[in-house]
Amino acid sequence: MESLIRTNSQEILDLLSHVTLKGNGFVSDCLVADVLDAGLSEPDYLNASGRDPNAFYNGEPNAWAVYHVRQSKKVFMVYGGENKHRTVHIADTP
Repeated sequence: MESLIRTNSQEILDLLSHVTLKGNGFVSDCLVADVLDAGLSEPDYLNASGRDPNAFYNGEPNAWAVYHVRQSKKVFMVYGGENKHRTVHIADTP
């Protein structure tokens, strides 16, 4: 998958609703649920990049490996990739 940036909340939520993460570490049946649970109900920025064979978009493998989702000062980050232990980090930036 090619890297992408989105700045429209509805587009971000729609895209993340089609992402499933399997494999080692952080997994998700639907990434949008985790983003919403983290308190980002109207994200204003998404940067997705890299390739992960255990990340699926619309059921197809090799979706993005890294996700940065931001709403105001709150950031939800997922780091993964081929043969990597996937991690998630949630932070409030100054």
